[in-house]
Formats: sequence, structure tokens, C-alpha cells
Amino acid sequence: MTDAPCKTDFDDWIVSTFGEAGAFTMLFVLLAISEARVDLLRSAYLHVVGDDTRWQDMITLLAGAGVNWSGVVFYRAGPEGLVEDHVARGRLASLVRNLNKDRSLIREGEFFNVDGLRLSIQEIKPH
Repeated sequence: MTDAPCKTDFDDWIVSTFGEAGAFTMLFVLLAISEARVDLLRSAYLHVVGDDTRWQDMITLLAGAGVNWSGVVFYRAGPEGLVEDHVARGRLASLVRNLNKDRSLIREGEFFNVDGLRLSIQEIKPH
């Protein structure tokens, strides 16, 4: 990965999270965001074993999904830090099922746009 200084909200978040937690497994979901919808596109997990991952590294990784995305939400797989692959796969499947039922769970993750800047999601109330 790169030695670039923190330049995005994502960079700040991953450095801070690694500083607090040490190595951890990160679950993430790529999203298509429109004015009134947020659709789930692809999901995966990544073991974070250092604080040198930067947004540009993630962009390269996420390009491998082969979809046009406009947001991504990251979650720690659990408080224990690194988890084994089979545990990460199970927790990711559960996360995606829950997000399909309730998009407001995006608020519980770390939500970023394609520029690595932090986003928030607001509920749209019917008129």
C-alpha cells in the first residue's frame, strides 16, 4: 500500500480505527445512491493489518467489483479485531441480509462517497 499522508475522511478513519483497535477485519458494501434510493451492489471483507491503506488503494480494490458505485459503507466485523475468513463470510452475509431489510443500518457503519469523503444517510419522510 502507499505511504501517502491522510487526505480523505476514509484515510483519517482507517488510521484512527487501526490506532484504536489494532488489526481488524472490515466488512464493506458498495452502494448505488440516487436521490430517493440506496441500492446494494456488491459486498466483501478485508483484513486490515496496518494503517497504511489509503483511499487510492481502496479505489483500486473496489474497481475489481466491476460495477458503477457511488458510495461504500464499512463496518468492523467485530470487537475482537481480526476474524477468520469463515467468520467474516458469515458476518458479511448477515450484514447484507439486514441491510436489505433496513437501509437505516448504513448509519451504523462508516459511509463514504467515491472521493473518500464521509456521507450520512437521512430518512425520507412521505409528505
